[in-house]
Amino acid sequence: MTLFQLLDSVEYEGKVQDCEISAITSDSRQVEKDNVFICIPGLKFDGHDHAQQALEKGAAAVVVQRDLGLSRQIMVPDTHAAYGIMSANYFGNPARKLKLMGVTGTNGKTTITYLMKHILECAGKRVGLIGTIHNEIADMVLPAKYTTPDPLQLHAMLARMVEAGCEYVVMEVSSHALAQQRVSGCRFVTAAFTNLTQDHLDYHHTMEEYYQCKKLLFQLCDNAILNLDDKYGRRLVEEIDNCKVHTYSCTSHEANYTAHNIKFSAQGSRFALMAGEQLFKVQFCMPGMFSVANALAAAVSCIAAGVDLETVIRGLSECAGVTGRVEILPTNTPYTVIRDYAHSPDGLKNVLETVREFAPGRVVALFGCAGNRDRTKRPLMAEIVSRLSDFCILTSDNPRDESPERIVEDALPGLKKNNTPYKIIVDRYEAIKWALENSQPDDILILAGKGHEDYQVLDFGTIHFDEKEIVLDLLGKQDVR
Repeated sequence: MTLFQLLDSVEYEGKVQDCEISAITSDSRQVEKDNVFICIPGLKFDGHDHAQQALEKGAAAVVVQRDLGLSRQIMVPDTHAAYGIMSANYFGNPARKLKLMGVTGTNGKTTITYLMKHILECAGKRVGLIGTIHNEIADMVLPAKYTTPDPLQLHAMLARMVEAGCEYVVMEVSSHALAQQRVSGCRFVTAAFTNLTQDHLDYHHTMEEYYQCKKLLFQLCDNAILNLDDKYGRRLVEEIDNCKVHTYSCTSHEANYTAHNIKFSAQGSRFALMAGEQLFKVQFCMPGMFSVANALAAAVSCIAAGVDLETVIRGLSECAGVTGRVEILPTNTPYTVIRDYAHSPDGLKNVLETVREFAPGRVVALFGCAGNRDRTKRPLMAEIVSRLSDFCILTSDNPRDESPERIVEDALPGLKKNNTPYKIIVDRYEAIKWALENSQPDDILILAGKGHEDYQVLDFGTIHFDEKEIVLDLLGKQDVR
């Protein structure tokens, strides 16, 4: 590929001499002869500090957003945006050969993308998936490091999906990815908005900034799928004017698609889906109002992408659930153990309110708060857990290099706002062990925060930590059946 081909559609200044390019990268450690190095400013490191070094290693050019006075520098307004477009060009613009379907919001993205993939496969489509748990290229499963990959990795994956014969790609699009323009060079057939609640304020600082980042996705789509039950979803309806808007709701008759006669049980949800004058019965395997909202978002996204209603309803009814999302573990005990990824105030509220509706006995919640993340949400999470459960166990999540004891101290004031009994066990393994040993018949024990994750991030590194494995192993050792 030539440098001119790489820079197609990129806005830049200065005279550029064309040459052959061997690769592009934003990692100065990976620069080799005839590479193009894109200088990305980050929270901890700035690629501009390594531009001279990249040229000394043989880079054909460096892409910068401020003048460094270097030979072979290419000035652009924003290196994040340029990186996305150049990555797309480098892999032959694979996104243009695929129907991309995005999902953004605080909660529900993973579940919705899995439902969309299942519905599309019921329609006979070959589908790729990019998200939090893992990535899928048709039937091949690949690990996921980030919810939305780095632009070079993203377009490389899209290229592989084209080669595998995929027609559709369903993708979680995080606020971080939108802020960093990781999906630059992509156009979405549909983009769904789930909700916006407090999360990631360590990065975005304010809810308004968080919202504005989410809103960026709807400048890149043909169809916006918006949740009228969320105040930010209603705001988007008023502010979006560049694409077709489709609305859904579990409560409002004003939406284009609504759910009625909603019933919950431990086995899932039943509801009637109304689309205009048409009414369809849906039997869905995941319980809770938020699960019904997720099902609606997935259904409307697929309808907007051209899937017929009957296939959409069949896809929802045949879905077997999503790993780590209100997942009932096969414990064979007189009590029930559920693992869920809820790690924000709203996420915890949703899962606890859902479980309370069908719990025959106590609701016992084991949870922790993530390290090196927004400290202000810790007491909020603890207050919600203590208010909506009958017993709380405060432990660790992923403490990273922050003191687990300090994280617990941050959360404790919220725990004390209610009279719910609680226990603090900082070591998460020991906390799970204690919870299993002290569960009573008809209890529902919720392991919140880790969900699908099979690791825990500690100050010395990452360890294997799969809560499903741990629970089944501990129960086998304790022989408590």
